[in-house]
Amino acid sequence: MKKRIFTGLLAVVVVLMSMIPCFAEGEANALTVKTPTYDAETKTLNFVVANVSDTSILFAISGFDFDETTIVMGELKKEPVAMSIGAGGEAKIAVPLDIKDFDSKNLPQIDVNLQYMETSETTLDLTQADEVKSVVCEDIFANDVTPMQAVMNFLGQTGFKAIADNWKVAVMILISFVLMYLAIVKKFEPLLLLPIAFGMLLTNLPGAEMFHEELFADGHVHWNLFTASNNFTPGLIDYLYLGVKLGIYPCLIFMGVGAMTDFGPLIANPKSLLLGAAAQLGIFITYIGVNVLFGFTPAEAASTGIIGGADGPTAIFVTTRLAPHLLGPIAVAAYSYMALVPVIQPPIMKALTTKKERQIVMKPLREVSKVEKIVFPIAITVFVTLLVPSAGPLVGCLMLGNLAKECGVVDRISKTMQNELMNIVTIFLGVSVGATATADTFLQFRTLAIILMGIVAFGFGTSGGVLLAKFMNLFLKNKINPLIGSAGVSAVPMAARVSQTVGQKENPQNFLLMHAMGPNVAGVIGSAIAAGVLIALFG
Repeated sequence: MKKRIFTGLLAVVVVLMSMIPCFAEGEANALTVKTPTYDAETKTLNFVVANVSDTSILFAISGFDFDETTIVMGELKKEPVAMSIGAGGEAKIAVPLDIKDFDSKNLPQIDVNLQYMETSETTLDLTQADEVKSVVCEDIFANDVTPMQAVMNFLGQTGFKAIADNWKVAVMILISFVLMYLAIVKKFEPLLLLPIAFGMLLTNLPGAEMFHEELFADGHVHWNLFTASNNFTPGLIDYLYLGVKLGIYPCLIFMGVGAMTDFGPLIANPKSLLLGAAAQLGIFITYIGVNVLFGFTPAEAASTGIIGGADGPTAIFVTTRLAPHLLGPIAVAAYSYMALVPVIQPPIMKALTTKKERQIVMKPLREVSKVEKIVFPIAITVFVTLLVPSAGPLVGCLMLGNLAKECGVVDRISKTMQNELMNIVTIFLGVSVGATATADTFLQFRTLAIILMGIVAFGFGTSGGVLLAKFMNLFLKNKINPLIGSAGVSAVPMAARVSQTVGQKENPQNFLLMHAMGPNVAGVIGSAIAAGVLIALFG
């Protein structure tokens, strides 16, 4: 029964296809006209006559059929000139033609009349020769094609053909798959790495036309290209990327981070602010390294160095202002290394400390009053913005989110910042940043240099906090466990958890999490200040 139903459906499909012109059978012609174009300035009709047979053909244009009220034919020779085309060959034709009020969206109907015969002779007179055939190529602007031509045209327009022509696109798609694997299977910073990887996939799928780099060329938004008068239509990610380019998404992310962060440990132990500042060492060491070793410009070196702050939004904020052409590799490197904090930091922490230092037990932090928690974000906003105005957007949004959390009178706003707003912006930020990692911009020597120096930045950032803690212990009565210095990078709260994990392995009775949160929060503020300094110097 199923076979009969299938056979019946197949017969119906064949009948329907035979009724469609492009599939209907007809007498095959040896000549066809294709790719017609009209030049309104020179008033010339251009087209190609193609020999689709397997023998040589001698042909001539015997005339045209068209609406004489809209088209005026130019001067043509009275007798058609014969031309020879080999098997599978083509001949380009240009005919003087005056089309009044030419409209590319409402093309006129023009028929081309051809005479031809199958011969390799080029001196024959078609008007006197025997066995001359005629063919009328009707409505050449309608692009009527044979079924095989239709299939070939379709295949030529697919993304598979574009991938075959450009191996870099295939490499970028594979890289996006690797990042998705790390996000989904290995759970490396999945909330951001997954959208970034998928954005990278979308932008490198040929023909998707979701992101156009020319709209943001030379580091500027070319608003005039967003109009409908261009030869392309801005895609979805073009509009989403405006939030990155205009510095909206990183600031909103900071707002959400502030609403989710407790500044109490930092307020209770102000010395931890120094550890957060020391962890920014990686930024400036990397700046010098890429500038000297790889010849990066100061702006490019600053954008690469900010990876050492272990703060993705800050890295994006700085790069969009200083080196937007490097946004793709820098964002991928920053978030990838943030996800690898539990892998990168422990060996460095153990190498720079002794077992005795790692076993140091710190006294519990004092309780911080509500008034202190309310005054702190206000005071920091005023002080930092006056000191480094360029850091105002990041620090201001960070402290606004924290103030909403601590004041207790805008719980609905605070919860929105922590949840709905944070989640929505994270999706938009990740997808649009990933879309900047196109094959031409990502697969360069500079990308390898950025990835290499990114690990150097993280290493020096971790080392700076640990070494300053060891130095401070020379003068402190109540010793600091140097492990909390590694939390000075602003990967909140992952870096603090790493300090807790490494410390507890050395001393199961040691609880460093809250102590490490002080430098960790200080690192967020420190990276924002460092970003402001870099923008002020090189922006």
